[in-house]
Amino acid sequence: MTSFDTSLSFARRLDSLDPLASFRDQFIITDPDLIYLDGNSLGRMPKAAAERAKQVIDEWGHDLIRGWNKGWWKAPQRVGDKIGKLIGAAPGQVVVTDTVSINLFKLTAAALALQPHRKRIITDTLNFPSDLYILQGIKNLLSTGGLDTTAEEHRRLLDHQIIRIGAADDDITPDLAALEAAITEDTALVTLSHVTFKSGYLYDMRRITDLAHAKGALVLWDLSHSVGSVPIELDQCSADLAVGCTYKYLNGGPGAPAFLYVNKKIQDKLTSPIWGWWGQKNPFDFDLDYVPAPGVERFLAGTQPIISLLTMEAALEPTLQAGMDAIRAKSVSMTDYASFLTDTWLAPFGFFLGSPRDSANRGSHISIRHPEGYRIARALIEEMNVIPDFRAPDNLRLGFAPLYTSFAEIWEGFHRLKRVMEEKRYDKYPQQKLTVT
Repeated sequence: MTSFDTSLSFARRLDSLDPLASFRDQFIITDPDLIYLDGNSLGRMPKAAAERAKQVIDEWGHDLIRGWNKGWWKAPQRVGDKIGKLIGAAPGQVVVTDTVSINLFKLTAAALALQPHRKRIITDTLNFPSDLYILQGIKNLLSTGGLDTTAEEHRRLLDHQIIRIGAADDDITPDLAALEAAITEDTALVTLSHVTFKSGYLYDMRRITDLAHAKGALVLWDLSHSVGSVPIELDQCSADLAVGCTYKYLNGGPGAPAFLYVNKKIQDKLTSPIWGWWGQKNPFDFDLDYVPAPGVERFLAGTQPIISLLTMEAALEPTLQAGMDAIRAKSVSMTDYASFLTDTWLAPFGFFLGSPRDSANRGSHISIRHPEGYRIARALIEEMNVIPDFRAPDNLRLGFAPLYTSFAEIWEGFHRLKRVMEEKRYDKYPQQKLTVT
């Protein structure tokens, strides 16, 4: 960790040395006083995205259906290849489509079908709950499979076991020894979040992938909290499958379409469980029987949300321009700085760090934990013009987006948080939570 101090002048000096500082000008910032520390949930709007959204609306109005032959139809592949540059994937392995949950369903079902006699699915309790729900739904679907429920042998062949590895004693990191022991020759799939959503723990992708492959299992990574903030090398790590969202560090906008990755080595061995016309080999032949498209395109299904997809394409430009190495370097400095301020300013009020201290094991957000975390978050949002988010039971989660977050903002955000604690502003808020936290 760099040697820090608590003065505002120090934060401003860090900003003066920041090679990415000028990128902040590429984003729409309507309230300069707002301290926005939630880019790990929804990124700020790039000016290029706003301009492109207007252009797409105009294209729709003028071109009408002709727009499909003017770049709309191939957008999932074109934009997928741009994202591929950020995640270490050669062209032809990434498509933008659907949501993370739907893509996770498609890839998980395809992976299990490829090795039907392997019954173990390995994940962890730090995974995003929606990912776990998808696994549970697939297990339930496959365990019945439309078969006679009295056919015990058929049920046994179809029944999968989901193994959820717990956290280590610190409740921040996974139990890696238990994870390794759980991956056996009966494992079909290991699926984990590359960066965990609460603590920000960063998995060693190469190590886990190698462990799984040694037992003949496939690996599926959820990149939602790492893409755009952490360098990723899917091809170099020989990863099999991945999914990710585009509205966090990629700044694609609320509900922007997700993406999926399938390694070229296994693309034609897998079959999507959702057979849609965009995944058909020759969709405009309108054959009545489905034939999958070659390669990763078979994982497309229905018509794509073109307005949000093309808006998101423009939003990628600042990240592509900056490069992941520079983004990661600033991210490490910011999370180190925030950890320092937690220890020096907030620990006396009962806060403690809920994220790894070693930046090599941490993404671009940290959790700071306090029994009154939810009410403190309410006070920050409603009185102090600071936006973090809260994750049960006691995690105040702070996200640092290197392209537009400054060190002076981090200083100011922590200074306002310190005031909340000194003045006990959180006392007036109820324990009952709002719908969105």
